[in-house]
Amino acid sequence: MRSLVLALACLSAQAAPPVVLKAARLFDGKSNTLVKPGLVVVADGKILGVGPGAAIPQDAVIYDLGNATLLPGFIDAHTHLSGVYTDDWKQGEIDVLEKTIPEQALDAIPNLKVTLLAGFTTVRDVGSSDYIDVGLRNAVRDGKIIGPRMLVCVHAIGSTGGHCDTTGFRAGLFGRETDPTDGVINGPDEARRAVRLNVKYGADVIKTCATGGVLSMADSVDSAQLTQEELNALVDEAHALGRKTAAHAHGATGAKRAIRAGIDSIEHGSFLDEEALQMMKARGTRYVPTLMAPWWLGERLEKGAYYPPQIAAKARLAIASLNKTFQRALELGVIIGFGTDEGVYPHGKNAHEFALMVGLGMKPIDALKTAASVDADLLGMPGQIGTLEKGKFADVVAVPGDPTVDITATERVLFVMKDGTVYRNDRAPETATR
Repeated sequence: MRSLVLALACLSAQAAPPVVLKAARLFDGKSNTLVKPGLVVVADGKILGVGPGAAIPQDAVIYDLGNATLLPGFIDAHTHLSGVYTDDWKQGEIDVLEKTIPEQALDAIPNLKVTLLAGFTTVRDVGSSDYIDVGLRNAVRDGKIIGPRMLVCVHAIGSTGGHCDTTGFRAGLFGRETDPTDGVINGPDEARRAVRLNVKYGADVIKTCATGGVLSMADSVDSAQLTQEELNALVDEAHALGRKTAAHAHGATGAKRAIRAGIDSIEHGSFLDEEALQMMKARGTRYVPTLMAPWWLGERLEKGAYYPPQIAAKARLAIASLNKTFQRALELGVIIGFGTDEGVYPHGKNAHEFALMVGLGMKPIDALKTAASVDADLLGMPGQIGTLEKGKFADVVAVPGDPTVDITATERVLFVMKDGTVYRNDRAPETATR
């Protein structure tokens, strides 16, 4: 029986023919120009060849996508896929309190699918609860649900009463006080313990809250919330365990502490000052500005959406400052990655971040790199994703026309392949031929 099963498995593997993707042009994820025409050859989930000179196997299935551009699958380095977005802030808070953990996990499944179909084949998920992120990652990995490849953080680590803690409610409402098992720390030793617990229970990346935040109820958005010693211990322990680190940091003081500690990326960075940006430039610290989050909050506030007064006030402060910070970082040559804070806005709209970057002065080709080779390096996966090169995972998207001419083409993805499997193809069926 075992030999029969193995034989059938071999036949199944052999039954999947190579795939050839054709389009008018191709962006490889790292170059300053496009390749014309675009051609990618795929087999067994990996890229076999790229560009006009690539050999086309005789038995290949050919997808001719016409006047489109082939690109590496997009990467979003700052998502919250377990968060179900709602326009009603109050109802969203009630849902989290009323729904069981299994129900919250089930509610998140459509978020993963819509994100993948928007062209995002890999994400870094940097804030969840109750191990929902771990469950979702594993379910995608094992083929149980459809979604992007996920790197998860388990618990974002922060201080008691800070942005990574539950605040704004009466004492005792949720039982015991939070501690390192929840990602809430006081002191360097607890920082190390929280990192170790996260890694023990499945973290791919360690995320910390170095400052206050916009959507938390009881802190200032730019307040420094971890000491230098705590951040030193956190980053040192994470790196010792082979994990990259990311710091939620709006304010300059907390961000500079994280940078000195050796953090790999600063997220948001609304109020970074000249010293902080110069430090990032000198040390190669990545900047993930998440322009989508304040942009979306600003749109909602303009339309009269309800947010608690303290949150609305913090949002307006961040909105007023972030664009200038981004432009100065761009001017200085700070390495800018792609992350959107997905979950603060409706899932699947991630690609509008490209247009926001370009609108603030980034060249379209450089904006495309942020969600490709730049983020692949940030996630520690440059040998697997981020570029269309032989041997890498077959993560390929296609957008209409030329995104270096019209960056909003990234918001109209028409083809998505992840690990060699086609999840979306909006072209006519006859474009796939043998």
